[in-house]
Amino acid sequence: MAEQSLPKADALKAPHGTPPGPGPLDSEGTAAREGISRRRLIGTAGATGLVLGAAGGAAGYAAAPSSAATPLTSLGSGQAMFHGKHQPGITTPMQARGHLVAFDLTAGAGRKEAAALLRRWSDTARRLMAGEPAGSRDTGVARDAGPSSLTVTFGFGHSFFTRTGLDKQRPVALDPLPDFSSDHLDKNRSNGDLWVQIGADDALVAFHALRAIQQDAGSAARVRWQMNGFNRSPGATAQPMTARNLMGQVDGTRNPKPADADFDKRIFVPTSVTKDPAWMANGSYVVVRRIRMLLDDWEQLSAKAQEDVIGRRKSDGAPLSGGTETTEMDLEKTDASGNLVVPINAHARITRPDQNGGAAMLRRPFSYHDGFDEDGVPDAGLLFICWQADPLRGFVPVQRKLDRGDALSPFVRHEASGLFAVPGGAAEGEYVGQRLLEG
Repeated sequence: MAEQSLPKADALKAPHGTPPGPGPLDSEGTAAREGISRRRLIGTAGATGLVLGAAGGAAGYAAAPSSAATPLTSLGSGQAMFHGKHQPGITTPMQARGHLVAFDLTAGAGRKEAAALLRRWSDTARRLMAGEPAGSRDTGVARDAGPSSLTVTFGFGHSFFTRTGLDKQRPVALDPLPDFSSDHLDKNRSNGDLWVQIGADDALVAFHALRAIQQDAGSAARVRWQMNGFNRSPGATAQPMTARNLMGQVDGTRNPKPADADFDKRIFVPTSVTKDPAWMANGSYVVVRRIRMLLDDWEQLSAKAQEDVIGRRKSDGAPLSGGTETTEMDLEKTDASGNLVVPINAHARITRPDQNGGAAMLRRPFSYHDGFDEDGVPDAGLLFICWQADPLRGFVPVQRKLDRGDALSPFVRHEASGLFAVPGGAAEGEYVGQRLLEG
């Protein structure tokens, strides 16, 4: 759970290659109500405001096309673009509901079947993200809602390339992650040939997309594992703010921002000649970890002890060295007894890019809760999702540093893991991964 911030509203901008949407945000962060659902029905009564802890650009959204006189609420009319330089769901503002699902190709399915599947998936994602039915087999689950900022993102696992005879096109950056001391990984809930991330601001819209993607898999692929997550709903806070995790901590304060001069360099694979294959241009690598939070142990700590573990105030996310959430942390500041104000093993200190050779990643997680065990212990925590141009320079060095003495380690357990290559966005008339599968 490396500490990095989700950009505030004034730092948002559209992903490169994404046309600006016609539904701007007013001075109070309220989405302009220009959009009309193609389903022409009233959407869920929703709160206004930017998505909490938004990472990416409001200008990546367009209001749903007008076709009736009955407007949706701002929450239902938000629409992300399927076609663009990058896939949606990377710099898209954080959504209230998320589903992660990995597939394995079935016996006998190869490159031809994978290409047909990605073509189907891309067409379904494009339709659903525009607020349209998935096709003739649409279940009607979301017929009353607008697009609700739905995004569908596709990636390829290490094993996909062997299954499709494309080993020579497998990026070096997709080599398996090293073992970490905090790992207690369930292999059945890790990795996979194909990975799909679904996010939306409405639970039914998100489930509708999940079901459509699963149905589209047909005989070509079967579900390997699937996880469900959530974030705070848009408008639940008086103003846009960084998210809180299930430990109650402000989580994501130092996330790289799209406005940063080196953002694209850190997060996306460049188009120039690199060690990555050409089909990965404008793509990114995603590390997915199911991190269980040992909440019973955590909640026994005093508020002061919790703050010392993290290195930030629980109330507002400000560093223990003083100031506000965005104040630069003073790592050398001591108290009257000469002790460091930010403990040497505090999570926020250890995960800083300047403490890890500049390693940075864009975190875009969901919380999860999968019930209670027979002793009443909650199975809850974080679906950690981080994006970077190279995981060996992003996730890996930070996690190795955490392994060596993070104060948070006794309160979390990494239970599943995956690394996936996520190609660039599909141009008009293309499907995601076409340059790999037909190149």
